[in-house]
Amino acid sequence: MQQHNQETMQQASGSLPPDTNNMADSDQNDLDYNNRNSNFSAYDASRPSCEGSPMMMSPWNQASPFQKSPWMNFEESNNIGNTSTISQHENALIGSLVREEGHIYSLAAIDDLLYTGSDSKNIRVWKDMKEFGAFKSNSGLVKAIIICSGKIFTGHQDGKIRVWRVNQRDPSIHKRSGTLPTFMDIFKASIRPKNYIEVKRNKTALWIKHCDAISSLSMCEEKGILYSASWDRTFKVWRTDNSKCLESVKAHDDAVNAVVASVEGMVYTGSADGTVKVWKRETKGRTVRHDLAHTLLSQECAVTALAVDKTGSVVYCGSSDGLVNFWERGNELSHGGVLKGHTVAVLCLAAAGNLLFSGSADKTICVWKREGNVHNCLSVLTGHTGPVKCLAVEVAKDSTESNPKWVVYSGSLDKSIKVWSVSEATPDVQQTSQSSSSVGGAISWDSIPSLKY
Repeated sequence: MQQHNQETMQQASGSLPPDTNNMADSDQNDLDYNNRNSNFSAYDASRPSCEGSPMMMSPWNQASPFQKSPWMNFEESNNIGNTSTISQHENALIGSLVREEGHIYSLAAIDDLLYTGSDSKNIRVWKDMKEFGAFKSNSGLVKAIIICSGKIFTGHQDGKIRVWRVNQRDPSIHKRSGTLPTFMDIFKASIRPKNYIEVKRNKTALWIKHCDAISSLSMCEEKGILYSASWDRTFKVWRTDNSKCLESVKAHDDAVNAVVASVEGMVYTGSADGTVKVWKRETKGRTVRHDLAHTLLSQECAVTALAVDKTGSVVYCGSSDGLVNFWERGNELSHGGVLKGHTVAVLCLAAAGNLLFSGSADKTICVWKREGNVHNCLSVLTGHTGPVKCLAVEVAKDSTESNPKWVVYSGSLDKSIKVWSVSEATPDVQQTSQSSSSVGGAISWDSIPSLKY
């Protein structure tokens, strides 16, 4: 019998993704996904809303309630709330948070608190590598979490956004303070026929409601505006101070997988239709309107993730073919190149400082450092036994201006969250080259420049 309460820790700097030729049979589903075209639709007339959506049809999410998940055979503790830690190193695994209740689909980190959402009904709160609190929603799958001005917004499979507040006396207690859209807004809108739009053939719905799963949330804190993207092909715009839906934008021809709000009123959306679009926000008084400014990308494979650096100068796009495209913003957005670090679909991206983190269905996280218009792969973080579905990043307490450091959280379909320490310092080139040459020798991972079209 395998010994439980055991965590396999790996030094991540200079490590490489596994050679796909030597992958176990359990990885075949991941490889098959790389060859799939984006042919699913959020508007399949044969299925009800919130069922059979793109993620549910993906090859890594086929386990039924009566079938053991393919990601459960890993050497993690199955004790409730177990954590494992090691001493902190450069680009190293600090520890794991494990609670056997569902695949991890969403993360958000703020002030040493980590919020995790899964396909259970719980949102859990972690502090100092220990469970700090939890609250339950009426919906099972928590697909997105975002925190702003003391409020926690969660996006769900049922198309609703739920709003939570922290109890002032006991910060471990969270109570739901509302739902977007509100019941009263739904009631008022339902009275007027013009508020109904066609969402399927011979089927209508209120424009203020998402009629399929919410896939992504983003916030423009300066304007107090929340953006929600959905598999119903739209993104919606909400004012957080009064919970009003300001606008619904029919953005794409297929499921919208990601939305990111950036500086100067720019909003980016990525879709299963293979496009990345740029929207410009125009505000007149309390009226908000978004107009299409550019289509950055149009390809056959699905766009699965987006990220924008803090300054808004670089836009990153992850795709189901394992590539990360990026654009640099000068007077206008221009294509900067392609980052090739994964064997199958990129499922999540996070930008922090000069770093980009890309999580993939190949179970790894690539750490990229941008220097000018060139990106080098500093390391590949390995240890998850299932696809890496979500990422969150915080500044590390020992970070300095000369050596910025980050705490990176990664959530996976192996039901675990891993915590990593990552430094922007470039690893020793000689050491990294030796590590890379010892694994297959196919790719030199010490420096991977951007590849221009």
